[in-house]
Amino acid sequence: MPTQKKEISLLIEKARDKNEKAFNTLLNTYWSAVYNFQFSKNPNEDEAQDITIKTFAKAFDKIHLYDEKYNFKTWLITISKNILIDHYRKNKTETISIHKKESGAYKIYDDAPSAEDLLINEQNLNRLLNYIKQLKQHHQEIINLRYFRELSYKEIASELNEPIGNVKVKLLRAKKILAQVIAKGKNQ
Repeated sequence: MPTQKKEISLLIEKARDKNEKAFNTLLNTYWSAVYNFQFSKNPNEDEAQDITIKTFAKAFDKIHLYDEKYNFKTWLITISKNILIDHYRKNKTETISIHKKESGAYKIYDDAPSAEDLLINEQNLNRLLNYIKQLKQHHQEIINLRYFRELSYKEIASELNEPIGNVKVKLLRAKKILAQVIAKGKNQ
């Protein structure tokens, strides 16, 4: 595991050149720090893992923007914090009840989908499944295991008989390729 600033800088340069081993080493080096940050803010283990994966996906997509005068770990934590804030904003729809009692109005969180939401979700799911079918079999499998069977990274690693770091990198790559397929499909 690299510890010196020179080693990290070299890995970052290789990652900028799309070197998968460098990505994997950076992910393994900083995974615990980012995950522990997320878990300290959100005790739901699955959400903390998902946001950590999103953090690395975004960081690796934007690695060309990283400024070396800042600590790489700090940069990752900042990305992670922003994704967490976006996650909370997206998941909190608030309605206010006007029933009065001593303290005034009550805040009620309405997370039940409307009929329109259900229809849109079903249509979006069908479209997503069609996009997933365009991926190579091993990418389909890892997306299926994580998002449809909802297995943890540890369970996926066990099922595929691979190290957990490989599972994380493969999932990152599968999500990135899926995003490209979706973008290409929307442009047609």
